[in-house]
Amino acid sequence: MKELTSGSDVEAVRSGPEPNFDVLTPLSFLDRSAQVHASRVAVVDGDAQFTYAHWNQRARGFAGYLRSIGIERGDRVAVMASNSEPMLLAHFAVPMAGADLVAINTRLSPREVDYILEHSGAKVAFVSPGLTTSLVERSGLRRVVLDAEFCDAMDHGIEAYAGWQVDDERDSIAVNYTSGTTGKPKGVVYHHRGAYLNALAMALDHGLNGDSTYLWTLPMFHCNGWCFPWATIAVGARNFCVERIDPKQIWELCASGEVTHLCAAPTVLTMLAESEFATTIERSVRIITAGAPPAPTIIRRIEDFGFVVDHVYGLTETYGPFTVNVSSKDLDTQDDISHYRVRARQGFANVTAGLVDVRTDDEESVLADGQTLGEVCMRGNVVMTGYLDDDAATLEAFKDGWFHSGDIGVVHPDGQIELRDRKKDLIISGGENISTVEVEQIVVQHHDVVECAVVAQPDDRWGEVPVAFVTVRPGANVDDSELRQYCRERLAHFKCPARFVFTDLPKTATGKIVKTELRDRARKFVDDAGPGGAISFSPDP
Repeated sequence: MKELTSGSDVEAVRSGPEPNFDVLTPLSFLDRSAQVHASRVAVVDGDAQFTYAHWNQRARGFAGYLRSIGIERGDRVAVMASNSEPMLLAHFAVPMAGADLVAINTRLSPREVDYILEHSGAKVAFVSPGLTTSLVERSGLRRVVLDAEFCDAMDHGIEAYAGWQVDDERDSIAVNYTSGTTGKPKGVVYHHRGAYLNALAMALDHGLNGDSTYLWTLPMFHCNGWCFPWATIAVGARNFCVERIDPKQIWELCASGEVTHLCAAPTVLTMLAESEFATTIERSVRIITAGAPPAPTIIRRIEDFGFVVDHVYGLTETYGPFTVNVSSKDLDTQDDISHYRVRARQGFANVTAGLVDVRTDDEESVLADGQTLGEVCMRGNVVMTGYLDDDAATLEAFKDGWFHSGDIGVVHPDGQIELRDRKKDLIISGGENISTVEVEQIVVQHHDVVECAVVAQPDDRWGEVPVAFVTVRPGANVDDSELRQYCRERLAHFKCPARFVFTDLPKTATGKIVKTELRDRARKFVDDAGPGGAISFSPDP
């Protein structure tokens, strides 16, 4: 080894590549897997499939195309596509070219899509052939259809981008837009470091490895598919793309043993459990569920078919999942109801996330008694950089050094957090707090109930009362009096819904129930009744 003999020798070492540091970026996952898993299948999309070595070249071809049309470092590239190979490819190709990926919800209206394109300042928008009508003409925006001709060009006719460089691991990698249910959607900025770390946490928590086949039931546009586009590539797993959620296809793939892992919101689990194609599977399939607090009953029902459920929790602002429910051996000794109630908690921060706490309005940690309510707050590696071009909203979200989620929860004595409601959904009736989640989980335990959503209805006497919107099984003979009695046997009477409405529940593209629509319907009940016509009831002791 050469001895350093002068100050200039030392300075030369310091100014060169650092031997003890490397920038964290998920782009490194593909470089590695293209070598380590070169001949493994990386992606299956219909009749097409691609090995890791081939897919790496396609990513570089896509990145080369972006550079050829003038995309530069710091630009934004929008992609509105189904769960397909091009959408998955964009998660690597766009940041390889130095740009930020803006993945757009495929179910938005043209007006909503146009707002995102304008706000993000995207220079080019890629779109699946069936979604072209969602893009309005906009000056300065290049539109590219992800048709067969373009996809073929990834292999032929485009000069591959030879290399990529990330100067700072906190450089942005993606911008994801919130649902915008309470105003204009906000652009949530992710950085390379957070994407890298949360991808590894997802691979670890979900038990992914090179023999796994991950089924794309979760939309890739939702929080960058909860970081699974990067997680699957990190371990050399096989990605199986499906354009839409088809219960028959999902059951066939799971029953055949071809699929080992998937992610789905609790409403999708309900869809699978209620499907006519439901069957017991011989080879267990692991499911991560998130997007809303799952009812203990749906965890139990889906596991009875042979699945293993992993429950995580997070928001768009936390790269998707931030916490994970880590089961204790003590659960094996608990009765069935208690076991699944604990499994339905949101758990602990995952291994790379950082810290999670439940805090009072005075910014103090609540008592770990499983009862005291506070706001769930996070800080650490997988919290957004901030909201794009919205300093005021960023400062408000980051007050006192924590990201404030807007979710209300408790901390149990063992340190696990459990959600009780969204701040905006908590019902205050006669001065008492009512958790809509608690009421919903009781209602869905009824054998004829498939799904339930509880919202507040204005009330002249109590201020607010809970109203339950309920979907029941076909042919079920259940009415509101039966459900009211069922709830009164299991809940404090002031928590029991004042009204039961039997209906299908409105949902977003990711399976979340749209409570804003249900709240509007509940208010309309009062408006239609006229002055003094609101339903009121007595919270009997």
